[in-house]
Amino acid sequence: MNYGLIGEKLGHSFSKIIHEKIADYTYELKEISKENLDEFMTERDFNCINVTIPYKEDVMPYLDYVDSAAKAMGAVNTIVNRDGKLYGYNTDFGGMKLMIEKNGFDFCGAKVLILGSGGTAKTAKAVTESLGAREIITVSRSGEVNYDNVYTLHKDADFIINTTPCGMYPNNGTYAVDPAMFSSLKGIIDAVYNPLKTTLVQKGEKLGVKGVTGLYMLIAQAVLACGIFQDRDFDAAKLSDEVFCEIMKEKQNIVLVGMPGSGKSTIGKALAKKLGRDFIDTDDVITQKHGVISEIFSQYGESYFRDRESEAVADTAKQSSLVIATGGGAILREENVDMLRQNGVIFFLNRPLEDIIPTDDRPLSSNLKDLKKCFDERYDKYKASADFEIFVNGNIENSVIKILECIR
Repeated sequence: MNYGLIGEKLGHSFSKIIHEKIADYTYELKEISKENLDEFMTERDFNCINVTIPYKEDVMPYLDYVDSAAKAMGAVNTIVNRDGKLYGYNTDFGGMKLMIEKNGFDFCGAKVLILGSGGTAKTAKAVTESLGAREIITVSRSGEVNYDNVYTLHKDADFIINTTPCGMYPNNGTYAVDPAMFSSLKGIIDAVYNPLKTTLVQKGEKLGVKGVTGLYMLIAQAVLACGIFQDRDFDAAKLSDEVFCEIMKEKQNIVLVGMPGSGKSTIGKALAKKLGRDFIDTDDVITQKHGVISEIFSQYGESYFRDRESEAVADTAKQSSLVIATGGGAILREENVDMLRQNGVIFFLNRPLEDIIPTDDRPLSSNLKDLKKCFDERYDKYKASADFEIFVNGNIENSVIKILECIR
């Protein structure tokens, strides 16, 4: 291996895409079981590697040299093989520091809760200390401060930093603590980067608390690691910004919401073809698994259908780089909108009612009267759920162009 990443489970990793945008080399992802780590590190058959969960501490005894900063944190995420000798570094510190500074979080004199006790937690502690935090509390399942007593002991925390895998794909929707329980909260930093926006951050945002997830940190530490790999100096902040924007554009789903007949499927397919992406219609997902939608309504009722719809939305929204068309009523449940927002930017396709033709296969809008009733009931929810509103005039290409302009 020349360049690559080692870890126990790497199916969710963005590192290959990131490194190959930063520099001109092939970057491999190598999953290694705990039983095989010793053999891999002893053979030293690599040039430059990054290390992720759960091996940032385990690799340290194999190293001939450990940088002072990495030694202080007790974790290594970057290793270079120089003439058979292994040199270890930690670029997570610089990556997290850049992410915090970019987002304008002021830790001076602050009380910070760090969720977790692994290598990333140690990095977070070192970074917050360097930024002048007044008090730093580590929260763990079995520690003195744990997830049962943290609300009682430290509800006055200013910042929460999550370094646990809670909320990470495929367990989207989970969160370690409830931001609503902290009365003085100013910001949330979540080291999880897949999904692009975690439930923890979403819950904070609904309270007016600014939050950020770990993609920028992942990119910034990769930029710093690449500098070590190739003995080069980068403008880390500038390059991290550029790669971050590229990755977000590539990874974010484009989600289309709107009334039945507004053109979501037709426009979505044309958009997906233009972008070279896969297209998924959540109504098709339901049909393939449970049968014709009108029959589901007639046999089991709307509530049963909405449950199946939520399942289809959740499964689809966990994926990335898709164009997604949703059912007309998908926005009726807040949980669906939250899931779609985790990896997606949402477009409301607003087509004039007089241009929508009712059909029998739409149980709640099979005639003009019901169509208008649905639209009136849902309009505010469409507007509230969407990042952008696109007025659809029947010209497919024009709608596609409008969406692309918004994305750019």
